[in-house]
Amino acid sequence: MGYEVDFLAVGDESKSGDAIVVRFGDLYGSRSDQTVVIIDGGFKKSGEDLVAHIKKHYGTDIVDLVILTHPDSDHASGLHVVLEELTVKRLWMHMPWQHNDGIADQFEDGRVTDSSIAERLKAALETAYDLHLFAIEKGIPIEEPFTGLLDDTGFIEVLGPTEEYYEETIPGFSGMPETIAESADSSFMAKALETVSNLISAMWNTDLIVDDGETTSPQNQSSAIIQISIEGKRLLFTGDAGRESLEHAADQLGHIDYLDDLAFIQIPHHGSFRNIGPTVLNKLIGEKKPRDHTAHFTAYCSAATNGAPKHPSKKVLNAFTRRGARVAVTQGEGKCKTMDAPDREGWVPITPEPFYEEVEE
Repeated sequence: MGYEVDFLAVGDESKSGDAIVVRFGDLYGSRSDQTVVIIDGGFKKSGEDLVAHIKKHYGTDIVDLVILTHPDSDHASGLHVVLEELTVKRLWMHMPWQHNDGIADQFEDGRVTDSSIAERLKAALETAYDLHLFAIEKGIPIEEPFTGLLDDTGFIEVLGPTEEYYEETIPGFSGMPETIAESADSSFMAKALETVSNLISAMWNTDLIVDDGETTSPQNQSSAIIQISIEGKRLLFTGDAGRESLEHAADQLGHIDYLDDLAFIQIPHHGSFRNIGPTVLNKLIGEKKPRDHTAHFTAYCSAATNGAPKHPSKKVLNAFTRRGARVAVTQGEGKCKTMDAPDREGWVPITPEPFYEEVEE
């Protein structure tokens, strides 16, 4: 068995997104010997590119599974095109508007009801809600990707979130009223500005990412974290997950010896420094290696052409590099990670990102 992991370029300017397609099985055999999976669809143009890519390189118009990791438009918009133009057998996506029982008690405004929260979520997450309605119209079965869910092949597994943790994140989603906890702590919703003031020197043995401080949004924390296991190799897809949700996924994985099987990981949230810290990275991909260590797995970062320095952060790229990753960033170019797959005319080996001696402060 082999695999192909394609990260399509998303974002012509500064707005990043994710559009990923994976094919595994006997890639030299017939379509019936293969499984095709889409993980997020980027913007509308990304969806069109996904359709064209699958038809050209995979020779099919059938997708076995589509996964929406979370309802942000830079992940969801293109999937409507996918569902419209390809035959999709199954859709995995969360439906937060169905997780509203008793949620009104968490909000400061006593006029808020469980029913009104559901309607707020449908309106605020309109792209995802419309995708859900379109899938129903097309007769595509929908399942919510919570921890432990397996696909029909048994190769695709959801590592997070649990349903319980997912429901904890919903009060912080876009469009929600102020919660009681936010009212008690007016700084709760303050967000750090990911801007660059100065460059500072980076040393191999010193992580400049942190375990605490500002983290990503609850909506990002709700991202489905997906693992695909092929011939003893693990491919890990993180969406926009943050430190807390990644910690839960690491706990689901278990003992650190399992890291030897890691072949590929998606750098979460387009390389934002608010999503990772040294502790969770040590659990997910291993601790820092000597500088002369030979890279032993691959890490891809989906970032817009002009997304830097926010997407990606050089501090984040360095953190993966010093832990043994061969790091690649899209920034206007599609990237493909393969094992036992046919060659593609015109595709060449990637040039890994260097270790940056100067990074943003």
